[in-house]
Amino acid sequence: MELIFLGVGLLLGLAVWFWQWQQVQHALEMLLEQYTVRPFKSSPWQRLQTLLSQQLQEQERCRQQLLRSQKLVEYAPIAYFEVDEADCVVCCNAAARSLFGCAHPQGRLFLELVRSYELDCLIEEVRQGQTMREQEWLYAYLTPTGQTKRKPLRARGLFLGEGHVGVFIEDCEEVVRLRDERDRWAADVAHELKTPLTSLRLVAETLQQRVPQSLRDWVDRLLEEIIRLSLLVQELLELNRLSHTSADSLERHPLDLIQLIDTAWQSLAPLAEAKNIRHEYTGPEQFPYCGNESQLFRLLVNLYDNAIKYGPVSGRVLTRLLSDREGGYLCLEVIDTGSGFPPKDLPHVFERFYRAQARRHRFVIPTDSEGRMPPIGSGSGLGLAIARQIVECHGGYMQAANHPQYGGAWLRIYLPLTSP
Repeated sequence: MELIFLGVGLLLGLAVWFWQWQQVQHALEMLLEQYTVRPFKSSPWQRLQTLLSQQLQEQERCRQQLLRSQKLVEYAPIAYFEVDEADCVVCCNAAARSLFGCAHPQGRLFLELVRSYELDCLIEEVRQGQTMREQEWLYAYLTPTGQTKRKPLRARGLFLGEGHVGVFIEDCEEVVRLRDERDRWAADVAHELKTPLTSLRLVAETLQQRVPQSLRDWVDRLLEEIIRLSLLVQELLELNRLSHTSADSLERHPLDLIQLIDTAWQSLAPLAEAKNIRHEYTGPEQFPYCGNESQLFRLLVNLYDNAIKYGPVSGRVLTRLLSDREGGYLCLEVIDTGSGFPPKDLPHVFERFYRAQARRHRFVIPTDSEGRMPPIGSGSGLGLAIARQIVECHGGYMQAANHPQYGGAWLRIYLPLTSP
């Protein structure tokens, strides 16, 4: 009887084992169907062994690729940081360690290494928006002698997932130095050209009254080119002067900003009437402000001149004035109904000598009864550069975009509120 029970138990055990074996083999077959493992006619265990071998090879390939990527990041000529969700440093390459003077940054809090409010805000904006952000600012740091210096930096933040943010940081000190040298060279050349151009203009104006009528057109063309070059020299000298004028040293006087807007528009009335362009103002009837009247007048004239030249016939130029007492800024908007800026040109419209003409078609300036009209600017792409410099001298900033409703250029000027 005991042998019978033993035999039955053995058979049941073998049956259970065979059933489990079939279940394991079926599960293995289902798993292998997800992968392309050759030869297909081999046993599941042979195919599993082949798959494991392939996975080990793939793991090694990924490890080598990761090492190459880490090596590229480590020796990249631009600084790179990666922080986790707690703002602790995960990765920091050699350029970043050299730029900020940190030896062993991994695992430390980012603000302990780089004390920059702007960069900390950039990282948080990237993490919250889960997108890319770019920013330029002046980074203040202490030298070994205890002096405080500022270094121009440009940072671009990328969201990497799971709260991690990667930040590329570029040292713009060399770029700023080259830009300053370029501007200084242009100002020196303009200064040297001012006197001979004045002499040439006097000679051309004298010849204009003495040459025969058949040669008058040639002298007129010569005089127009001399005037254009003189305006270009004057604009370059003005840009150089404004770039060396700080907000603290700016000469300010009480004025009515609304009256100044009307005066600037009326000075360009002949140009606007020739194209049947009307001006529409929205804002308070009076707005006392303390600023440099001549510079603000030049700012408005430059903006209106561009709006008229690039605006369509029978178009409109809209001026809006808003005041944000809590923010401490006033916002002056100038909008035209033209074709607007090409999107690729928007980041460069305030650069010197930059002219975006792919979409903004320039209207031919009408002439007066004698066939001439004094130009407002040289037409060399310095108008918006001068406008931004004037705004910065007043402690404000300027933005350019295309208006979503009217489609034309949308220039916004933000000036700090002052009391006369």
